[in-house]
Amino acid sequence: MSSIDDAPFPEPSSSPDGARRRRRGRRGGGERSMVPPAEFTSYYGRPVLKAAPWRSDIPSYLFLGGLAAGSSLLGAGADVTGRITLRRSTRLAAFGAVTASLAALVHDLGKPSRFSHMLRVAKPTSPMSMGTWLLTLYGPMAGLAAAAELAQSAEAGGSLPAFLRPGARLLWRTGRPAGLAAATIAPALASYTAVLLSDTATPTWHEAYRQLPFVFAGSAAAAAGGLGLITASAADAGPARRMAIGGAALDLAAGQSMERSMGLAAEPLRQGTPGRLMKAARLLSAVGAAGAALGGRSRTASAVSGLALVAGSVCTRFGVFHAGQASARDPKYTVVPQRERVQRQGPTRSG
Repeated sequence: MSSIDDAPFPEPSSSPDGARRRRRGRRGGGERSMVPPAEFTSYYGRPVLKAAPWRSDIPSYLFLGGLAAGSSLLGAGADVTGRITLRRSTRLAAFGAVTASLAALVHDLGKPSRFSHMLRVAKPTSPMSMGTWLLTLYGPMAGLAAAAELAQSAEAGGSLPAFLRPGARLLWRTGRPAGLAAATIAPALASYTAVLLSDTATPTWHEAYRQLPFVFAGSAAAAAGGLGLITASAADAGPARRMAIGGAALDLAAGQSMERSMGLAAEPLRQGTPGRLMKAARLLSAVGAAGAALGGRSRTASAVSGLALVAGSVCTRFGVFHAGQASARDPKYTVVPQRERVQRQGPTRSG
């Protein structure tokens, strides 16, 4: 005989379990989720991630550092092959660009002492620490190479007093080793900023870590080659033309590969202001490379192509920067990839 405790007890119609079972019965059975669709919001409307507190100084710093690095490489090649106008213009451009780049970085930091304080240690695992040391090592070498060019020009022009000419000749002899030393550091200077960005939690920057160094290196080469086309004589501009075409090709190819591999995080690169900047960058780089390839020794074609390549590099750096900031402000780019990773890992058991 069964006791009253064993008899089925009807669920009250007002109980949550009973209501759920009646709804399942009306819908033909089967388990259905009662959780509403997710809304990508956070407490008090604040973003999940805090966007980097950087202003336009930082994308300017990214561009100018790349321009300096590419110019040093081009200047070293011009020095070895005896292309005087290309060597002079690229050495001066390298020093001017790295000086402006450092000024933009210090302005963003707020105090010059904050830059010098980062030199207290050298931390290989920190892109910021390594970047600080790269700038510190590269700057004097680029400055010495540029000073050698100015000394030679002053001596050749006869504007130096006699007592200064021995010093000018000594300075001139240091130009080649200084230029080669700057060129040795230049590849790391051109690409470390990509590592700096992708080492953050900002979704678009972080997901671009595979290809972003190649994008920045290609962009730097295209900008330096473009500036060389503008400033060097037609007879000396051959290496600048080849660097511009190769850099633009690398920038465009790596950029396309980057967007395909990033998934949802590539969306900010195609929307709003970042999207317009990236489209302009691709168009300007393609037009500049085509003009450099087809323009021959025409000074007008070289100047127009060079301007397009430099502008394309500027748009690339600013587009990537603003896309990252946009991805940090929208919780979707943080939450959705996290859920996808959890789903790929499968269900977990607790206890």
